[in-house]
Amino acid sequence: MKLSIVAVGHKLPDWINQGVQEYTKRMPSDARIQITELKPEDRASRTTEKMLALEAARIEAAIPRGTTRIVCDERGALLTTPKLAEWFTHWRDQAVAPCFLIGSADGLDPSIKKTAHHSIALSGCVLPHGLARLLLVEQLYRAWSLMHNHPYHRE
Repeated sequence: MKLSIVAVGHKLPDWINQGVQEYTKRMPSDARIQITELKPEDRASRTTEKMLALEAARIEAAIPRGTTRIVCDERGALLTTPKLAEWFTHWRDQAVAPCFLIGSADGLDPSIKKTAHHSIALSGCVLPHGLARLLLVEQLYRAWSLMHNHPYHRE
C-alpha cells in the first residue's frame, strides 16, 4: 500500500522534520509514506483567493493518479485512531491508495475540498501545517500499529 501526503509548506523547523522522518522510517516497507512538499505561493500583491487557486493547481498536479483524496481541514470530521485503523485495513484489503492533502497557512482552495473523498480534522484545534504533517504521520504509524497489535498503541 502506498500512502501519500501532499503538503503545502517548506522550511519547517528541524524538530518537525525530525519527527516526520522518525515516524515515516518506522513504517514497514509495505506501507511507506511518500511526502510531496510544495512551496506556498508568494502572498505579495495577491488576494487569498488567488493565492489558494494557484496553490490548488500545483496540488492537483502533485496528487498521484488513482488515489483516494483525504483533505485535512479543521472543519472536517474528527478522526479517531481506531477509525483511521479501520480505514487503513479497508485500504489494504481493497488496494486503495490514500492521498492526504494539507494546505498552507490559509488552508485549501474550495476546488480541492470539493474533489476530496473525505475531509478530516486531526484535532479540534487549528494546527500549523507543519504540526499537522507531524501529527498525521504519527497517526498513520499508530493506526498501523493498532492493526498489527504492535505495542506502540495502548488503550
